[in-house]
Amino acid sequence: MSVSASHAAPASGAKSPAFAFVKALAFELSKGKVEIPSFPEVTSRIQRILRDANVPTDKVVRVIGSEPVLTARVLQISNSVAFNPNGRKIVELRTAVMRLGFDMLRSATMAFAVEQLRRAKGMAHLQKPLHSLWQRSVQVAALAYVISKRYSAINCDTALLSGMLHSVGKLYILSRANEFPGLIEDNDAYQTIVADWHANVAKAVLENWDIADDVVAAVHDYEDLDRDPRGPVTLTDILSVATVCARFHPDAESAAQHIGRSRVGAKLQLKAEDMQCLLAESTEEVQTLREALSG
Repeated sequence: MSVSASHAAPASGAKSPAFAFVKALAFELSKGKVEIPSFPEVTSRIQRILRDANVPTDKVVRVIGSEPVLTARVLQISNSVAFNPNGRKIVELRTAVMRLGFDMLRSATMAFAVEQLRRAKGMAHLQKPLHSLWQRSVQVAALAYVISKRYSAINCDTALLSGMLHSVGKLYILSRANEFPGLIEDNDAYQTIVADWHANVAKAVLENWDIADDVVAAVHDYEDLDRDPRGPVTLTDILSVATVCARFHPDAESAAQHIGRSRVGAKLQLKAEDMQCLLAESTEEVQTLREALSG
């Protein structure tokens, strides 16, 4: 990925934390190997091996089993109401892996990794923004799951994964900005960087993890509500609607108006009453998914 250090650099002066951060960010993206600071190494290992749909289950179990906290997280999610409604307790990791499937395992790994990031040395002062960012990701993931099930033929777990990953660029920027004293406190400059860079950062991180192309495209493009509406409903469409629903929730009318003015809205033909029904009918499902993924 070719990136210029001057791209979207806040006009705060060449010696400002914002300028220094953008310069460093451009260099990191140009290298093409982008990893989130303080993320456990097992996170990227899991994301990469799951790219192969034919990877042996035993290999997945071995990698997950090498990290006790991640093992516990996967078992917890597999025993949650959202993924184990019959209540039959799962105690073996192999059974949990087979129950959840690869997309849900990716989401479980992200849940584990973000929790470890929040506990990392030097991140205590970022607890609030990290928590807020993660909670929004979980909400969008749950809404994407529900919307895909009701309005498309797209795999629900893949939609959920796209929601879990949709803020990964913002997560990277937040954790990396921690290394530039004064940047986060300069809210205007920081928000400008997030707005201008998070989509490309997310794309670089997910490509480094070998995430499926349709998920990468959705995470990169979901903010563009006026993209070409032709063709069937896509994962990007689902993620766009989910993020708007999360932004305006519980105001379904405002969400419908915002979506309705866009090409994506015209494509899905979601009216205020549809959005109201969607949010009302999905309340319990969204809550169970949030509980499962939030820990």
